[in-house]
Amino acid sequence: MSTDIKTIAIKLLSTTTVSLAAAAATTLYTVPAGFKLRISHVDIEIGADASTSELTIGRSTALTDFLDTQTLSSLDAALDVGRLMPIPNATTVKQKSYAAGVIIQVDVTTGSGGATNYFYLYGTLDAV
Repeated sequence: MSTDIKTIAIKLLSTTTVSLAAAAATTLYTVPAGFKLRISHVDIEIGADASTSELTIGRSTALTDFLDTQTLSSLDAALDVGRLMPIPNATTVKQKSYAAGVIIQVDVTTGSGGATNYFYLYGTLDAV
């Protein structure tokens, strides 16, 4: 049996520039036809102090279903990098899979950072 690494590995699916200067939703990824998505994590690299910015990540119709409100308190200088993901513990962390056509967005609810920040979405695509 052969394994197709392109569909089973956690990989970088999108790189998106996101403003943390004001509250707004930005699309990170749209699940392609014929696949479902499981998000692993989102890495962010900031361009300026974003330490009081808050955001959520999820489908465009449920902006908190991957991550509820996250405060970027430790990201306080240009080029700081952070990883956003649900944290596993003794109780199973519920996550979602997303069907083809679902739009994944970051929703900046409190914007207090710079306009140029890079969001790298990682996940697994499974053929359906």
